[in-house]
Amino acid sequence: MQFIQNNIAIIMLVLVSGLMLLWPIIGRRLSGVREVGTLEATQLINHQNAVVLDVREDSEFYAGHIPHSVHVPLGQLAKHAELEKYKSRPVIAICRSGMRSGRACGVLRKNGFEQVYNLAGGITAWERANMPMEK
Repeated sequence: MQFIQNNIAIIMLVLVSGLMLLWPIIGRRLSGVREVGTLEATQLINHQNAVVLDVREDSEFYAGHIPHSVHVPLGQLAKHAELEKYKSRPVIAICRSGMRSGRACGVLRKNGFEQVYNLAGGITAWERANMPMEK
């Protein structure tokens, strides 16, 4: 007990730091967005006609992307009405690592998309799995 009293600032710092590291994981789970790996994403694309939504910037997208993916940079997502036609289909959001696409999933959910998935590890994981890419 004496140790805790003497080191309360350090203990609080450790607790807050730990929470900050875990917050992206906790936030995604609370938002109802499901993460999928490359195998699950491929199954969604092939068997459920899922749409791949690439939310990276133009230069990233044109350097290489998943075939037939729809490109809408994250900053333009909220005002992009073209996506309405995909509301009834599963949507797999992707970015470089999975962080921006996680935010995109939240935007999609707020706009009434029910089947929203985040590609875990993003395009980096897709490339590591030797999945098809196009330029």
